Amino acid sequence: MTHAIRLLGIDPGLRRTGWGMIEAAGNRLSFIASGTVTSNNKKSLAERLVELHDGLSEVVRHHEPQEAAVEHTFVNKDAGATLKLGQARGVALLVPSLAGLAVAEYAPNLVKKTVVGTGHAEKEQIRAMVKVLMPRATFNSDDAADALAIAICHAQHRANSAARLAAMGAA
Repeated sequence: MTHAIRLLGIDPGLRRTGWGMIEAAGNRLSFIASGTVTSNNKKSLAERLVELHDGLSEVVRHHEPQEAAVEHTFVNKDAGATLKLGQARGVALLVPSLAGLAVAEYAPNLVKKTVVGTGHAEKEQIRAMVKVLMPRATFNSDDAADALAIAICHAQHRANSAARLAAMGAA
C-alpha cells in the first residue's frame, strides 16, 4: 500500500492567491479542498501582504499539508505589477516554509504541460483537466483551479524535485 501524502499547491497573486489541497498515493490523486485568499486593494501593500499571509497560514493550519508547491512568477511588461506579484509570491513561499514544509517551485509551462499535455494551455483547458483528473474537485476561481494544477504537477514531479534538492544539499 502506497503512503498518502497531502500536497498544497499555491498560485500566488496580490489580489487573489489560489490554493489547492490534494492527497497523492502513488498515481492516485484525491481532491481535499481549494479556495482563494484575497487582499483588499484599498489597503497598503504591506497590509495586503499580511492578509495573504494570514489567509494562507489558516489554510496550512486547517488542512495540514506535508509538502507545498508554488508557481514561478510570470514576468510581464509591467515592472511594477511583476514586482508586486513577486512580493505576493514571497508570502506564498514563506508561509509553508515557516510551517516546516518543503516547498517546490514550478514554471507555469511545466504545470500546464503536466496537467493538460501542452505548455500553452488556456485557463478553460486547465479547469477541464483538473475536473477529469479529480472529478470531485471544486474551485471558486481560476486561481484555485490553477493551484490544484500546481499541486497535481508537484504530485507528478516530486520525486525528481526531492532528488534535486538532496543533490543540492550534498553539493
